[in-house]
Amino acid sequence: MVRRVLSLTSGRIALVILTVIALLAVLGPLIAPDNPLATSSDTLAEASGAHWLGTDYLGRDVLSRLLDGSRVSVLGSLEVALTALGVGAVPGILSVYFGRVFEWVTLRLTDTLVALPFLLFAVAVVALLGNGITQAMLVTGVLVSPLFYRVSRAATLAVAQSPYVEAALISGASIGWVVRRHVWVKVLPPIAVALAQTIGVGFVIVSTLTFLGIGVQPPAPTWGGLLASDLGYLTQKPWAPLVPALLIMVTVWACNLLADAIRDVSGEAGRALVNNRKARANRLADTGSAAHGDPAHVHAGGV
Repeated sequence: MVRRVLSLTSGRIALVILTVIALLAVLGPLIAPDNPLATSSDTLAEASGAHWLGTDYLGRDVLSRLLDGSRVSVLGSLEVALTALGVGAVPGILSVYFGRVFEWVTLRLTDTLVALPFLLFAVAVVALLGNGITQAMLVTGVLVSPLFYRVSRAATLAVAQSPYVEAALISGASIGWVVRRHVWVKVLPPIAVALAQTIGVGFVIVSTLTFLGIGVQPPAPTWGGLLASDLGYLTQKPWAPLVPALLIMVTVWACNLLADAIRDVSGEAGRALVNNRKARANRLADTGSAAHGDPAHVHAGGV
C-alpha cells in the first residue's frame, strides 16, 4: 500500500508535509533560536534578522514559540487518533464474531457516543480532572471511536461472508487466527483512511481547545494559543495570525489528502490503478519493440 500511495502525486505531497510536521514536533524545541518563554522589551516587533517572525505582545520570539508548540499539537492529535482506533476498531471487528449480545451492546454504546458532543465533554473533563491536554484528548478519542467501529465492522462483515473465511472457521481455526490471517488485511485499508482523517480532526480539536485556553497552562506555547493571542493585536500586526493558521490548515489538508490517496489505491480502485499501469507499461514495451524492429513484430507484419 505504501508503494501505491507514493506512486500518486497527492500521496507524495501529503507524506512530505506530514513528515516535515513530525520533524518539527521532534526537533522543534531543539532548533528554536530563542527561549520560547523568555520575554523582552521589544514587543510586537516586525520580522527581522533577530526575530524571523517578529515578537509577540510580551516580546517573545514567535518562531521559537511555533517550533516549541508543534509538539503539543502533534502529540494531541495522535492521542485522539490512536485512542479512537483502539477503542473503536477492535470491538467493531469482534462484534461480527462474538454473538448477538456483544453486537447489540456495542452498537448501543456506539449510538450513545455519536450523540454526545465531544468538544463539550473534553471541556468538562478538563474542568473535572485539571487543565491538561492528555485527559482531554483521551476522552475525545473515545467519543470519536464510533467512526472506527462502523468502518471496521462494515469491512469485517464483507470479509466474514467470504468462502475462505467460512472454510477456515469450519476447519476449526480460532477467531483470533482468522482475524489476524484473513480479516485484518482486508480491514486495514479503510481503517487507514479513517486514521488519517482522524489525525486531521485531532489537529482541529487540539487547536480549538488551546485557542480557548483549555488543556495547556500558559505561558506554554501552542499553535491555537498563538493564534488566539495574535488576534488581540491585529491593529499592530495584522499578518501575525497567518502563520499559525496556515500551519493548522496545511496539516489538516495534508491529512485529508493522505486519506484520499489511501482510498484511491485500496480496494477495487487500487486494483484498477495497478491494472491500468500494467497495461500502459505493456503498451509502451510493445511500442518500443516495434520501433526497434523486433523480429517477432516484423514477422507478424510480413504475415
